[in-house]
Amino acid sequence: MNLKVTGLHLEVTPALREFLESKLERVTRHVDHVIDVTVTLSVDKLVQKAEVNVHLSGKDIHVEATDSDMYAAIDLLMDKLDRQVLKHKEKQNEHRVTPQVQPEATL
Repeated sequence: MNLKVTGLHLEVTPALREFLESKLERVTRHVDHVIDVTVTLSVDKLVQKAEVNVHLSGKDIHVEATDSDMYAAIDLLMDKLDRQVLKHKEKQNEHRVTPQVQPEATL
């Protein structure tokens, strides 16, 4: 998994990067084929915004979250991302072909 963290009007500290990596572990437990993750953290006046683009095999997921605290915005972001990844995983499992059990013929 490639992780790219970008800060707009914000310096990405090692503590922020470590916090992001620990939160992303929860998402990568659900899905095996995470190819690329791009996180953008930005500040606009008093609003802290976190965005993530996750490139999975067969799907790209984009999630945004805002809050007055960057760590809270990241928590909200990861909750939203976790729900979307689980939804994608459920859809993938529904599309798999399951063999139909044939009822036994009675003679």
